[in-house]
Amino acid sequence: MKRILTFLLPLAFCGLTTTFTAQADDKKADPTGTWTWTMAGRDGQTRTATLKLKLEGDKLTGTMAGRNNTDTAIEEAKLKGDEVSFQVTREFNGNKVTTKYNGKISGDTIKGKIESERNGTPQSRDWEAKRGAK
Repeated sequence: MKRILTFLLPLAFCGLTTTFTAQADDKKADPTGTWTWTMAGRDGQTRTATLKLKLEGDKLTGTMAGRNNTDTAIEEAKLKGDEVSFQVTREFNGNKVTTKYNGKISGDTIKGKIESERNGTPQSRDWEAKRGAK
């Protein structure tokens, strides 16, 4: 009996440790809040971008403030673990322009890539957003 317990006890401990580790890995980051970052504008000035995200259950929604503080709803928003992705479609001079965002959440920071297309040429740049006080 003692041999069986000596053998089974470490196995049970390993099983519990694996279960708790797997549950911790499945936990999603919470992107809810207002995120801001700056980027270079066409005229050499910097622009501040503002993104508002809200996570309810598994559904991620939000808006991005554009020029003239006009809010545009984000589309195809997804959160998988600490990875967030979404896109924003705006209209300029009668043309729809879609910009795709993806990034990794770490505390109150999102770091990732912004992808768009200008005159048929793919564009990519880095972005780093900071979350304001909740």
